[in-house]
Amino acid sequence: MNKSKVIKTSISVAIVILIWTIVSEMGIVSSYILPTPAKVLDSFIKMVKSGEIFEDIYISYIRVLKGFFISTLVAFALAMIRIILPKCSDYYEGILQFLKNVPPLSLISLLILWFGIGETTKIGIIVLTAFFPIYLNTVKGFVSCDKKLLEVGEVYGYSKVSSFFKIRLPYAISDILVGMRIGLGYSWRAIISAEMIAASAGLGHMILFAQQMSRTDKVIVGILVIGVVGYVTDRLFAWIIDKALRGSEKNGWD
Repeated sequence: MNKSKVIKTSISVAIVILIWTIVSEMGIVSSYILPTPAKVLDSFIKMVKSGEIFEDIYISYIRVLKGFFISTLVAFALAMIRIILPKCSDYYEGILQFLKNVPPLSLISLLILWFGIGETTKIGIIVLTAFFPIYLNTVKGFVSCDKKLLEVGEVYGYSKVSSFFKIRLPYAISDILVGMRIGLGYSWRAIISAEMIAASAGLGHMILFAQQMSRTDKVIVGILVIGVVGYVTDRLFAWIIDKALRGSEKNGWD
């Protein structure tokens, strides 16, 4: 992010905080519903000093990474099968198209019945949320490969497998990485619902518990922390993409 963009973003954040302060201080909205920024900051500092916020961040981070890693592996495997063994993909493509339109939250009850209320269910929700953007972008990258390159592969006698790894995969790498970046963002969006399932720790559990205790300030802290941690993770992944592609891929949301 360039210096000019940082300044503009900082100004926008400052304006939001200023409006928030005015609204809460003037009593336009009850402090019970919308505590002042100072109150939220004070709660955050206390949570930092006690160390509880770092424990919740760590637990949520591990769950997100597990779900994201599983989503990426499964999405890549199914996309590869679709290209190398297209007839096999007919057996699962219809199911994927069906599940793509089913909200992951609607499957929570079923996941609990199958796997209980342990880590499997929580990670399962993240996987269901992150899988499709990764899969769809990966497939797009594979099927949009330049036909002339594939024809060159045929001239050299490449098999479907060789053509996949030597031509399609390198060609699709930018789409795959962008899909992974979107999927990573979706993983963070899913963490709240995932951790509201009888969790004893994590940012989602912290927000739910704070809501039950009528601690709006801690709810806002949790939301802000998830946003910041997710943003930092996204920027790190964007940096990895930039290095991997040597700055050649500009997707418009850097």
